[in-house]
Amino acid sequence: MSDAEDFSAEEPCSLREVLGLVGDKWTMQILVRLTDGPRRFSELEHGIEGISRRMLALTLRNLERNGLVTRTVYAEVPPRVEYAITEHAAELDAPLHALSAWAAKHRSIVGQARRAYDATKAS
Repeated sequence: MSDAEDFSAEEPCSLREVLGLVGDKWTMQILVRLTDGPRRFSELEHGIEGISRRMLALTLRNLERNGLVTRTVYAEVPPRVEYAITEHAAELDAPLHALSAWAAKHRSIVGQARRAYDATKAS
């Protein structure tokens, strides 16, 4: 049975939906940051270049809704909130780090390819 066949019509999420969730650029960066342990909102915000507060909040809420992240509120003054990955989301650690390493290694090649492509289309 293929991975695509593992999801029956009765399943609440399709394979496409789940892959879309973890394939999102902000989701991947958040999950990579959380594999090292729980983080506060401000730590995530400062550690992820280019993400807005609103996008971070929306993405964390979506990850929590989909069972990939937990949100813990500590009864302190002021209240402290931490985000952590769930046990099954932790299984994404190796693939996400491998994909992140690949992106870092090849980003200059991708940039060069974009510039070359755009130069031919601008003519």
